[in-house]
Amino acid sequence: MVREELGALAAFAVVAEERSFTRAAKRLEVSPSALSHAMRRLEEQIGVRLLSRTTRSVAPTEAGEELLASLRPALGDIRGALDRISGLRARPAGRLRLLVPRLATMSILAPKLGQFARDYPDVLLDVRTEDRHLDLVAAGFDAGVQLGEFIEKDMVAVRVSKDQRPAIVGAPAYFAAHPRPKTPKDLTAHRCINFRHGTGEVYRWEFDKGKQSVVVSVSGPLIVDDVDLVVRAALDGVGLAFLGDDRTAPYVADGTLVRVLEDWCPPFPGFFLYYPSRRQQPAALTALIETLRLRGLDEPTLSRAPTGRNKRQTRPETPTRPRSME
Repeated sequence: MVREELGALAAFAVVAEERSFTRAAKRLEVSPSALSHAMRRLEEQIGVRLLSRTTRSVAPTEAGEELLASLRPALGDIRGALDRISGLRARPAGRLRLLVPRLATMSILAPKLGQFARDYPDVLLDVRTEDRHLDLVAAGFDAGVQLGEFIEKDMVAVRVSKDQRPAIVGAPAYFAAHPRPKTPKDLTAHRCINFRHGTGEVYRWEFDKGKQSVVVSVSGPLIVDDVDLVVRAALDGVGLAFLGDDRTAPYVADGTLVRVLEDWCPPFPGFFLYYPSRRQQPAALTALIETLRLRGLDEPTLSRAPTGRNKRQTRPETPTRPRSME
């Protein structure tokens, strides 16, 4: 009912401005008879005559003039709001709400924030760091960054990181007192640094070699929910750590960490920017996509389920194969 009333009131304002059903109908792209009928229905609904009609002219009554005086600023505000909103499609501006897990803030988002702020000064990027897997739309976000395996199949996803690879590492001092594991199952006899993602369960270490897949529940003296603490503990010889090779490469290169089980740690796709739909996409979101998009990899849009075994858990900076890729 409210929608019909707004349409009839807007049509009344056009008739009063044009003082002609024919000219008003042409502007509104309806027939004069349909417009005349709509005005009669509006007058019957409110119980007041708004227009004086003759065969030659149409003019608002006193009540119509009073209504028109109130309608004009309100309709102007509505038109202005629609113009501003429509402008968001052409010019990156306004608030853009982004959901990002802690694992991706420094590696994916932080390196691009300065560039994005300089290139798009009219965009307010509102970032929430959250490790829980939230419903993007229900929580009120425009887009998110997540490991591919956790992105729902009805989302559009764009790759924003290179392939990643797991790395099992330990300090030389640790291996001076413990033999190097030769298979993932050997890890059950080792002291390992466990990782808990947010409020979830402790991560079980996942391995692949050819067609073999193994999941190992490790144990040790430490459980943390911060990757930097995992790195620090591994450097201090607390135990073996499961990390991404991008985090461990400098330490492996200088000998402060030693890598093992490399043949059980194949690469996999990493993080994706995801959002609900391409239809009527705001220019601010398009700008963020182009800023974060990983260049140089020929990958199709995410479309098929991942092949990982343990999809409900989250690796510390290392997921199984994502649901889809772009």
